[in-house]
Amino acid sequence: MELFAESLTQYKRLKTLEVKVGDLLIGNYHPIRIQTMTTTDTMNTEATVAQSIRCIEAGAELVRITAPSKKEAENLLNIKNELRKRGYTTPLVADIHFTPNAAEIAARIVEKVRVNPGNYVDKKKFELIEYSDADYVEEIERIRERFTPLIKICKEYGTAMRIGTNHGSLSDRIMSRYGDTPIGMVESAMEFLRIAESENYYNIVLSMKSSNPKVMVQAYRLLIENMQSELGHCYPLHLGVTEAGDGEDGRIKSAIGIGTLLEDGIGDTIRVSLTEDSEFEIPVCKNIVKRYIHNNEENTSNVPAIKNISTLFPDITGMHVRDSFPVQNIGGKNVPVVVADFHKKDGITTNDLKDIGYQYNAVTDKWNIGDMAADYIFCGDNQIDFALPGTLKLLYSYDSWKQILDKSKCFPLFDEKQFLNDLVERSSYINFVMLDCYSQGYTNSDKENFFEKIKNDHTVVLCLSSENRNAVQSIRRMFGELSERNIKNPVIVICDSNKDSMDESLIHFAIETGALLIDGLGNGICLGDHYADKNKIPDYKLMNSIAFGILQATRTRISKTEFISCPSCGRTLFDLQETTAKVRAVTHHLKGLKIAIMGCIVNGPGEMADADFGYVGSGPGKITLYKGKEVIKRNVPESIAVEELVNLLKENNAWVEPELALVN
Repeated sequence: MELFAESLTQYKRLKTLEVKVGDLLIGNYHPIRIQTMTTTDTMNTEATVAQSIRCIEAGAELVRITAPSKKEAENLLNIKNELRKRGYTTPLVADIHFTPNAAEIAARIVEKVRVNPGNYVDKKKFELIEYSDADYVEEIERIRERFTPLIKICKEYGTAMRIGTNHGSLSDRIMSRYGDTPIGMVESAMEFLRIAESENYYNIVLSMKSSNPKVMVQAYRLLIENMQSELGHCYPLHLGVTEAGDGEDGRIKSAIGIGTLLEDGIGDTIRVSLTEDSEFEIPVCKNIVKRYIHNNEENTSNVPAIKNISTLFPDITGMHVRDSFPVQNIGGKNVPVVVADFHKKDGITTNDLKDIGYQYNAVTDKWNIGDMAADYIFCGDNQIDFALPGTLKLLYSYDSWKQILDKSKCFPLFDEKQFLNDLVERSSYINFVMLDCYSQGYTNSDKENFFEKIKNDHTVVLCLSSENRNAVQSIRRMFGELSERNIKNPVIVICDSNKDSMDESLIHFAIETGALLIDGLGNGICLGDHYADKNKIPDYKLMNSIAFGILQATRTRISKTEFISCPSCGRTLFDLQETTAKVRAVTHHLKGLKIAIMGCIVNGPGEMADADFGYVGSGPGKITLYKGKEVIKRNVPESIAVEELVNLLKENNAWVEPELALVN
């Protein structure tokens, strides 16, 4: 982890080689490039050209087009010529999986080809085969023989290449030796990279994609470590979360996976994979990338260098959860809590609690508590004059808390100075204490006394925030300071946004809290939307949904069904957006279940490695249903496939009737 020591406390981009894709330069500190992929049939030249133009005009700097066979690869020439005729010079990328001959055709036409080392030469049959060392070497030589012709064509035509590893499509050979792991992902790419370098070919970008942001982050970090130690340099990196899904969840998952790495200074080009029309991916990319345009200019001199990186990150992958003691339901083995920020409200009623998961029934005088019910409310100066749901508790600023008579479910929020005053009243249950993380004006004057005071106080929950542009690095550094001092109080991460739109705020929230949670840092989150217009009230329901979506995407608290849905492309065998909506409509209540909806066999059983059940296109109008990686029902007519999926869930005791789920 020493490689990332600088970027862990102050934003600093990783130096990578420069790659030329047409006239576009990637890596070597060039701007982070934005790209997308068409969803049209590649043989439909007009439709593909039209969608490519929409993407380019939306801001795409590269456009990827699938070429599953020779005929599609050949038609790339017609697509390219038509785009050039209309004045569009944006580089094109051919997406190749199982067909080396298609790659060799495409490499002579477009500016870049993407190959997947898991299925370019190797085939994936989900067979565990034992390979001796000699057998393994023989397989590598077979790959060299099949891969080298493409390298030579790319060198001759000046074509760039992406070696794109996917978590779900590792070959049986890799799986047999490394398992379904980030290490296996890295080695899969390194095998191809070694062959390319032996041919003196370096015009390469790499990617390590997964539908699980945690796995994705681990794999990229490991890849960099391997490249640095073995090769002495790093290639540019393409970032993306595969099968992120659609809507709010797809955006949150993508922002966390991509943003966590960008916060480390890792990443030279990005693609947000949404189950939506391609052009809708571009604004999300723009909102992510704009965070990093001026980050190197920020003065973060208040943030001290970390003394011992291993105290914060015991290993390169970050597969570590910070040790904390529990304070009531915060910290320890508890799932992270959600604090709803209601301090802007002018009075709080029972009706307001609907937005954060609590439904009051006046007839029965009872509360229905949803799976996405916030755990605490920061009330500001609002006094509550009704009986609370049993699980909900309140935070007040210290001065307001002092005035409350019944403090059994109400707790104070102190600033540092207030908490250091031994004369102030404290709660015997929980005391929330705000701690600024190295923002302007941060001082160490009373820090020694402060840290000693909280260290052994098992009622103190720290609330960390920072006004620095590089807030992630600042808060992460404070976690390092807590580790160095062996302070194990639980921590709530506070993240406020003053962005112009909720679209941009969503990205801001997801990155600034998700990047910490991915690395096991934080026992809860509190999101605040601070509009320039002081009278504008935040959308509390959406804010609560975003908070739980962040916890879901970081796999720290599961509160709903997770849909692993690929972005449509020219290989897709049905209307992916419509089908995803149908599947979601009947299964969204199955908390904790992971369901994959894949357009074709390429993005099928391999790419959905993380799913419990899968719905995969196997031919025009035909669906194959999976349990994990096992085929259960083949060639199901699309007209009844959703119904058959529900039957499959019932057969495996994974189904709950919607009305029962609501009651529970």
